[in-house]
Amino acid sequence: MAANSDAAAAPSPFQRAAHDLLHASWRPELLVEEIPAPQKIAPYAVAVSADVLVGGDDVGTGRLVLLHDPAGNAAWQGTFRCVTFARAEVDPEMVNDPLLAQVGWSWLIDALAGHGADYVAPSGTVTSVSSESFGGMADEQPSAEVEVRASWTPVLTDGEGLAAHVQAWGELLCTTAGLPPLPAGVVAIPAGRHAHKSPHRSPRRR
Repeated sequence: MAANSDAAAAPSPFQRAAHDLLHASWRPELLVEEIPAPQKIAPYAVAVSADVLVGGDDVGTGRLVLLHDPAGNAAWQGTFRCVTFARAEVDPEMVNDPLLAQVGWSWLIDALAGHGADYVAPSGTVTSVSSESFGGMADEQPSAEVEVRASWTPVLTDGEGLAAHVQAWGELLCTTAGLPPLPAGVVAIPAGRHAHKSPHRSPRRR
């Protein structure tokens, strides 16, 4: 992780976007914290991880990385890129559903649309795996997981920051873990001690 002192040298668009990520409000089931960001993909980066907790049980996990290259990136079609994965256990019977991959991808697209998050160039994969134990582990129950790995370019303007994309990501995590949407009128809680307050610079290494 780059030193916090580097945050002051970061471009203001990145500082605003990182602020939206690190000061987001989250559903009470989400335990979110800042983690070291990758240092070779873009000049500036910030990242968070999250666990989905229900009744003290960890039912899902994920990570969101925000990349920024002020010079732009042709593959991104912009100067920012959101990169994420979301993983959760599912009913083993679900992995046999041929539509599971399409449904898993729709969780992201629907979340972005539902929060009014404008974006371009989405890409990703949806993977489902199942496992069954044998021999000395035969007593263990079969298990299955679904994992959504995706990236997209947020279209950010002065009037619209990253907040909608952050909220969409939180919804993706909860949907993947099987949680229903928040009831109308229920407000997510502000980030607490688990989210750091300073955006940081992730310099390129030679």
